[in-house]
Amino acid sequence: MRVVIQRVSRSSVKVAPDYFREIGWGLMVLVGVEKGDTAEDAEYLARKTAALRIFDDESGVMNRSVVDVDGEILSISQFTLLASTRKGNRPSYIRSAGGEVARVLYETYCNRLSELSGIEVKRGIFGAHMEVELVNDGPVTIIIDSKLCE
Repeated sequence: MRVVIQRVSRSSVKVAPDYFREIGWGLMVLVGVEKGDTAEDAEYLARKTAALRIFDDESGVMNRSVVDVDGEILSISQFTLLASTRKGNRPSYIRSAGGEVARVLYETYCNRLSELSGIEVKRGIFGAHMEVELVNDGPVTIIIDSKLCE
C-alpha cells in the first residue's frame, strides 16, 4: 500500500452534486492499494499516519502529529498511485489491487486510522470520480509505501 500524506489548511472532496466532505487544518491522505497487500499493510500505514510528526511545535519544529494538534483527516482512495510509467507514455495500473480487495483494505486503513487517532476520518467515495481540493500547508507532502518500510 502507498499513501501520500499532505498537511493542509483545508481540503474537500465532491462527488456529483450530492456528496461533499471537507476538513480544516489537518491531513489529506491519498491511499493506493497494490496487489498482494494485506491488513498488515493497512495497519502499518494507519499507525504511521496517526503518529507522523509533521506539524510545528512552539519552536517551529515539525514535532507534532495530527492527534497532538487536534487536526482533521480526509482520506481519498486513488488507484493511480500505483501507476507504472516505466514503459511507454500511458501509465499501467497492473500493480493496483482489484476493486473489492482494494475497497476492503482502504476501509481497513481508514477505520484503523480513526481508532488510533480518535479522529473521524472523512472519506471520498471508493471508485467514484471525485473532485478533490486542498491547500497544502508548507508545502508538506510525505509518501509512505508499506513495501519500502525500514
